[in-house]
Amino acid sequence: MRKPTLYQSLKAKRRSQQLVIGVTWYTPETWAEVKATATDPECFEDSFDKWKTMAVAARRNFQRSGVMALECQIDPTAFAAWCAANNQENNATSRGEFVSEVLSAAHNKAE
Repeated sequence: MRKPTLYQSLKAKRRSQQLVIGVTWYTPETWAEVKATATDPECFEDSFDKWKTMAVAARRNFQRSGVMALECQIDPTAFAAWCAANNQENNATSRGEFVSEVLSAAHNKAE
C-alpha cells in the first residue's frame, strides 16, 4: 500500500479537525447596553431584531460552509472589565477578541 501524499494527508486532517469560530451573541438587553457604550455604534444594526436576523443568517452560512459557529453571549459587565484590563475600547475588534478569548478559555477548560 502506498503512503498517502501530503495533499491527501492534509485533506483528511482538515476533515477531522473542524474549524470553530465564536459568533458574538446578545439578548435584547445586552445588545442595547453594549451598543450604548460602543465607540462604533454605527457598526450595529438599527434594532435588536435586525441584528438577530443578520446574526442567525451569518451563523447558518458559516455552518453550511463546514465551520462550527458557536454563539458566545457577551456579558456587558465582564466585557467592560476585560476592556479596562486590556486597555481596549468597546469596538468591533475588541468584541471579537473578547469572544475569541471566552471561547478559547471554555474550550481549554473542557479538555
